[in-house]
Amino acid sequence: MLSRTADHLFWMARYMERAENTARMLDVNYQTSLLPQSADAAENGWRGLLSISELTADYSERHGDITPKKVMDYMVSDERNPSSIYSCLMAARENARAVRGALTTEVWETQNQTWLEFQRMLRIRAFDKDPGDAFEWVKFRSHLSRGVTVGTMLQDEAFHFLRIGSFLERADNTARMLDVKFHAVESEFFGTGTANGNGGKDQEYDFYHWSAILRSVSGFEVYRKAYRNVIRPEKVAELLILRADMPRSLAACMDEVVSNLQRVANEQSHDTLRRAGRLQADLRFGRIDEILATGLHAFLSQFLERVGTLGVGISRDFLVPVAA
Repeated sequence: MLSRTADHLFWMARYMERAENTARMLDVNYQTSLLPQSADAAENGWRGLLSISELTADYSERHGDITPKKVMDYMVSDERNPSSIYSCLMAARENARAVRGALTTEVWETQNQTWLEFQRMLRIRAFDKDPGDAFEWVKFRSHLSRGVTVGTMLQDEAFHFLRIGSFLERADNTARMLDVKFHAVESEFFGTGTANGNGGKDQEYDFYHWSAILRSVSGFEVYRKAYRNVIRPEKVAELLILRADMPRSLAACMDEVVSNLQRVANEQSHDTLRRAGRLQADLRFGRIDEILATGLHAFLSQFLERVGTLGVGISRDFLVPVAA
């Protein structure tokens, strides 16, 4: 396969996944903002959302103070924000258009229709009228895109590059979300040595806080089924890091990345596959008590660094070289 074709497929999938992840975080923040809370707590929630995408500095420079309306507009429809839903869906559609011949008709029409419908939703201000419903639409279109890909495409190299892009992006986002959300309360919940030493915060607040984290990755029902217990921070971390049967966990994402990398391996990709395999093994045989003992923030920071290096290796081995 031509490296340029692989590049378009890889980034088409990444941008579609990124649009969904952005919609998930915005939806959870919006729903949480409707709960009784202090102004500082509400602002910290929106600030954390910007931090996940490393957009705090850009937002502050252009918009100043943090308000729900400004952050929503910035993350939904701002053309100059590369991580906005607008930018992601446009980039996904443009990458799909560039390799139209490598896609089935159903995959192309799904991408194209998503972009056209999103523009219509912006015109009628659907994200202002009913944000929750609009974010559900974005998630549904991303699910549809992946489903149509699996259901209609030949499982050749094109298919595998789409999968690599999707799951590398998902791993990166899940780790960023965990890092920001847990780092904000790590000293509070883990520094005391117990999950109950919450510094005076009531159990109702704890429940909504951890429920929001789980709901952002469609993990609330999964948690209940897997643990059948009250929501505990260390179990949330275990579910979203080490449980390979949780679709959006780091372990599940790396299993998919390694599996698909093996199917497209070439003469120069040995080192990249080795790095991916080591990262997969660390997650497969890791234990949450060991991770928490050494520091969750340190673990996730290292994971993000390793995923970033892996992305560079994939670009070097398979895709269009990045200009220096």
